[in-house]
Amino acid sequence: MNFGILPFLILAGWLAGSLLNYLADVLPRTRRLSSPKCISCGIKVSLQNYLLLRKCNNCGAETTSRRRVVQALSTILIPIVFYFPPARFGFWLSLPYFLYFALVFIMDIEHRVVLYEVVGAGILISIPMGLYWNGWLKTILGGLTGFGLMFILYYFGVLFNRWMSKRRGEEIEEVALGFGDVNLSGVLGLLLGWPKIAISLFFSVVMGGVFSGLYLLGSVLARRYRPFTAIPYAPFLVIAAVILIYLA
Repeated sequence: MNFGILPFLILAGWLAGSLLNYLADVLPRTRRLSSPKCISCGIKVSLQNYLLLRKCNNCGAETTSRRRVVQALSTILIPIVFYFPPARFGFWLSLPYFLYFALVFIMDIEHRVVLYEVVGAGILISIPMGLYWNGWLKTILGGLTGFGLMFILYYFGVLFNRWMSKRRGEEIEEVALGFGDVNLSGVLGLLLGWPKIAISLFFSVVMGGVFSGLYLLGSVLARRYRPFTAIPYAPFLVIAAVILIYLA
């Protein structure tokens, strides 16, 4: 391993973290690429202050905890992926997809949303990889399978919510799966192809179920249980996809 380039990889990780933070800051609010603004006063943040995680010059507000965590993890994970990349694709070919996965992960945890703009970008970058990895037939089947299976689960969730709303006599707004999860599954299907997308969805459902069970148990023990609490599902889809990319 060439550890002489480690400082450059750390710098690349920092810049990648800044990019992820920027996209996670502006896309949910403006749906386009725009200047980052202070979340407290709304004044534009200078590039230097943004990259260095400095306070707002106008109101003195500190940068968010999410930005600090993303910067730290990106600085650590980019070198790790460089030295231990997926065997089939290597570092440079897999890097755009891992950054895309990280963005989806962050935005779904923080904002509970997988934007259509992000889904569209995922389709554009997933089709070339899917064709390279699986050929056109398995790529198309993967996209249809990913979207179709998750749409069935989504629709069952909608029907269950309607049934429970009638029984309880009040509207239940939270849903187990959002339509963004359906779209993301279609994107992952294009990338992974058939039958890998079916395996990926299976593992994501298992991980989501285990986490939900542990979360429920912890909430009950802490006496903070709230029925029908929504849990972000995109992170489980992303984690399962990364595992398949490394193992397949």
